This record gives sequence, C-alpha cells and structure tokens, in this order.
Amino acid sequence: MKATRQIIEVDTAPKAPKRFVFVLMENFTLLSFASALDALRIANRMANRELYSWKFIGDGGQEVGCSAGTVFKLDDDLVELHRDDIAILCGGMNIQSATTKRLLNWIRREARRGLTMGGLCTAAYPLAKAGLLDGKRATIHWENQDSFSEEFLEVNLTKSVFVVDGNRLSTAGGTSSIDLMLKIIADDHGEELANAVADQMIYSSIRTDQDTQRLSVPTRIGVRHPKLSQVIQMMEQNIEEPISPATLAKNVGMSTRQLERLFRRYLSRSPKRYYMELRLQKARNLLMQTDMSVINVALACGFASPSHFSKCYRAHYSTTPYRERGSHGTKLSI
Repeated sequence: MKATRQIIEVDTAPKAPKRFVFVLMENFTLLSFASALDALRIANRMANRELYSWKFIGDGGQEVGCSAGTVFKLDDDLVELHRDDIAILCGGMNIQSATTKRLLNWIRREARRGLTMGGLCTAAYPLAKAGLLDGKRATIHWENQDSFSEEFLEVNLTKSVFVVDGNRLSTAGGTSSIDLMLKIIADDHGEELANAVADQMIYSSIRTDQDTQRLSVPTRIGVRHPKLSQVIQMMEQNIEEPISPATLAKNVGMSTRQLERLFRRYLSRSPKRYYMELRLQKARNLLMQTDMSVINVALACGFASPSHFSKCYRAHYSTTPYRERGSHGTKLSI
C-alpha cells in the first residue's frame, strides 16, 4: 500500500529557497549536523516544495571526517557566500586544532559582509575566536563551558540548548540542532510546518531558548530535598572561592550536622568530598581543553597551593595534573 502524507500549506509566496551553507570542520559531530540537515529536508517534504537548500564546504574543499569516522565529500572550499546565505559551522572533537587560521580569516571576512552565522556543538568556539560573539549571548556543550568561559570573557555564555542573538546562532550539540531549526522553520513558515517536521522526526518535546541543556540538579542526581539542591547550586557557582560547609548550612537555615546527614543520605559522601569532586572535575576540564597553566587551573578551582592541588588530583584521578595535560594535550572534545 502506498503511503500518503499531509501537505502543509505555508503562508509565504513561492520564492528562491533559503540556502544553508554547512561548514564541516574536522571531527565534527555527526548527530548535530544530521539533525539540522534532516529538519530542513523534512520541511521541504512536508511543504511539497523547496523551501530550503544546502551546500557543504570546508577548509581545503575536498573531504572531511566526522568524529564517528565517516568521511564526507565537500561541495566546495571556503568560498565567498551569498549575502542571504546562513553559514552554519559544525564542530565536534578537537575543536581548537580544527579552528585553523584560514578558517578564522574566512569567518571574519564573511561576517563583515553581514551574513548570519551559527555554530553547532563546539563550533561556538571558532565564532568566539574570530570575535563574532563578543558582547553576545551564546551557548556550547556543557562539557566545554568551563574552558570556554575562561578563554572568552566577553561572551555572555548561557546554559541554553540554543541561542539566537541577532545574526549569531549557537547550539549546545546533540539534538539541540533540531530545536534551532524548528524555530527557524516556524519563524519562516509558521508553527504548523515546524510541528509537522517535529512529528516526522518523532520529536515530541520541542525546546525553546529558555530551556537548559542539562537536567536540573535535583533531577540529575535524584535529589528531592530542596535545601540540599540549593547547597549544591551554591557549590557549583562558587568553585574559584569555595564556601565552607558551615556557611553553606547557615545560608539554607540548617546546622552543619544536618547538612552532613543530608549529603550522606542522598549522595553517600560528605559535603566537603562532594565539593572537592566538583572542583576537580572543573580542573580536569580546564587541563584537557585549554592552554591554561597548571598553576592557573589550580587557582581557578579554589586551590591556593599547586602542591595541594596535585595531591588532591592524584588521589581522585590516579595521575598528576601535569601527566593529565601531557597525555591528552589541549583539546575540546564531545
């Protein structure tokens, strides 16, 4: 039996399709790219006409591999685009090494011509490196937020799944590309078409730029006690200058002993141990994803003494900060 589909009538009069130019960077994340591309393809299918077109380009113009190992043939090199194009950079693993000088020059040149430019997954990094996000809101995958915020102080980094700030777009990676494309489709051709695309993708929970990319603290770790949740949030927001357990307890109206019991009951560790793990996790992110010196990483994570930092790091990760840096190099990964 031949399948039939509903054709969505769009309000806009027929015109040339809006073109997306995907800039595929070495080791880009396939899920983010494919999610964005397929949303556009399905929009064309549901409208029964070509609303969107696309092109794949990259540094060198030949081929590029994604982080899953699949190699994609590019349509062109980093060429001059049309003023109405939307350039979408697709990032992923090792984003710093993939951000070549030639790519940065191309980004700046095209931005000066007024193009809308966006970054999927870790590709907010090259946009920020090129200076396009100074003074603007942006987002990047949660795993890369620590290193990004240390390097780009002029960017208003958020934890949103995607951000649209003027003609600058960014997403947090993964399926957040779908949410961004659904917003663009809705803005261009109406909510009905965007909803039809979501249905085709079996995407039942459409998110907005007000949604955060990670689950809330209580949901993520299974904590249902509101005061404990407040304490954890205070810890996460005060990594560089840690707050004592006594002060944390006082801020939520309980005794230190009560706070100790809550942590033992819900997290099977003391408040001091949990706080230390948060600080060490941030330290590991900075060591693996930035060029910051070990001493500066220690200071950024609340350790006044490099020797104390090294001792705590070795106890938790069974290696020293210096060996961690040497074994992984400097890279952003997804």
